Amino acid sequence: MSLLSISNLEASYGTSQALFGVNLHIDEGEVLALMGRNGMGKSTTVKAICRMIAATGGLAFAGQDLSRLPSHRAAQLGIGLVPEGRRCFADLTVYENLIAAARPGAWDFAKVTELFPRLDERRDQRAKTLSGGEQQMLAIGRALMTNPKLLILDEATEGLAPIIRQEIWAAIARLKTETGLSILVIDKSLRELGTVSDRAVILERGRDVWSGAFPDLSADIAGQYLGV
Repeated sequence: MSLLSISNLEASYGTSQALFGVNLHIDEGEVLALMGRNGMGKSTTVKAICRMIAATGGLAFAGQDLSRLPSHRAAQLGIGLVPEGRRCFADLTVYENLIAAARPGAWDFAKVTELFPRLDERRDQRAKTLSGGEQQMLAIGRALMTNPKLLILDEATEGLAPIIRQEIWAAIARLKTETGLSILVIDKSLRELGTVSDRAVILERGRDVWSGAFPDLSADIAGQYLGV
């Protein structure tokens, strides 16, 4: 059953159109990789899903029409966003960041810090004093504390040291195998995406140009749409 369904999605920034009829869906418990070179519409698609930018077309989540909802209502329906750039509350502590938008459910402080033990160690530190990797863990934990039905990870490993990237990917793998949480993940690493993703959708200039099971993503297709 589809949790998120997008059909013929279009969006613009002023007079500049960014999306031209994007189509994708995410089933319950599925991990979907949204891929494409920089500037091809991935983050714009995320903003449309989260109602951070006006868009037209079909946009349904958990059986409800998202198109007329403000962003906070989309979040309340169960969309948890880990935004590009982390955007932690710099002057709040780790604990305060995590409880700021917490909602009742399985994910609480204890469960988040079991996934990311460093956050328990840094509980009383302000977010601005954390390393980049620790801030990314905090951003993921904060989204999980909303107890979402869909977790969106927008470039969650970008700019991180290799060892931290491995920790983040390991956490995503655990979320997939242990929770059944639906996940939309944007990243540039084909190898790591292949370890967690069930399917992929590739965007090219604001259009979906390929979709299918991740193992069916051939080197030729990757080279055509994802290569430098």
